[in-house]
Amino acid sequence: MTATTRSTRPVGRPPDADRQERRRGEILDGAVQAFAQHGFALTDVQEIADRLGVGKGTVYRYFPSKEKLFLAAVDHGIRRLKDAVDQAVAATERPLDRIAAGIRAYLVFFDENPEVVELLIHERAHFRDRKKPTYFVQREANMGPWRELFQGLVAAGIVRDEPVDQIIEVVSNLVYGTMFTNYFAGRKVTLASQCESILNVVFHGILVRPEARP
Repeated sequence: MTATTRSTRPVGRPPDADRQERRRGEILDGAVQAFAQHGFALTDVQEIADRLGVGKGTVYRYFPSKEKLFLAAVDHGIRRLKDAVDQAVAATERPLDRIAAGIRAYLVFFDENPEVVELLIHERAHFRDRKKPTYFVQREANMGPWRELFQGLVAAGIVRDEPVDQIIEVVSNLVYGTMFTNYFAGRKVTLASQCESILNVVFHGILVRPEARP
């Protein structure tokens, strides 16, 4: 009797795992557009399926409810924001330039992807009972590199010796507020100009003489 030869090829991811991941991303991209256009309550999962040319059951195979699909779509949008900021920051070495690049990339992302702003608004409207909105969950989870950057600037004597978390909170809230102002009021100046204004106030403050502080 001949012994059966077993394959020595290591067992890896299923052959269709990459295709499944692509499909998941396609569903999320379609969901972002649909939810941004119609809101959570008025969006039908069937419409998202129709956008992709798949059956409704395919969508539910990846996301078992409309609520889970919506929250995954919000998370998807914020992860895209993180990727855009990380890519911009990685392209420069100087710490202060990295801060500038991160702020600029943040504003550009929301300017080019207003549908993500809509999702943040709808999440707040329909999921007020959540402990923290997706945006702030992701922001806290991704603050490690920024905390290290500002700690390095404080240690080097470039930034005042203030609590780093306080500095990060102020800068984060400043760009967050600027993003919503751009969306609701309409941008009156260029993104580059906005970025420079933010950096000017953050880096130099508004007082002429330090001793004038209260």
